[in-house]
Amino acid sequence: MIDWVTIIGTVGACASVASFTPQAWKIIHERSTQGLSLAMFALTALAFAAWTAFGFLKGEWTLVIPNAICLCFALFILGMIALPQREKEEVAQAIDPEK
Repeated sequence: MIDWVTIIGTVGACASVASFTPQAWKIIHERSTQGLSLAMFALTALAFAAWTAFGFLKGEWTLVIPNAICLCFALFILGMIALPQREKEEVAQAIDPEK
């Protein structure tokens, strides 16, 4: 029998993680965070931190793992927004030296 709850949770977790990948890569590739909201990514990071803690406290690793990964992406993007342009370019260059 198919466990639809697990399938739905897995799809949601994969979509959450995948949703941050294009934004993070765009920041690295373009060396720019112009148009991104510091407040929105701070709130997003807080939400993922809370979900990660909630999952950990409940012993629900299916909540912990994807939310922890999303938290890392959100913190990376938040950090890149907060960095001065020169340092932003240095971080991006270290990650993607081909540009």
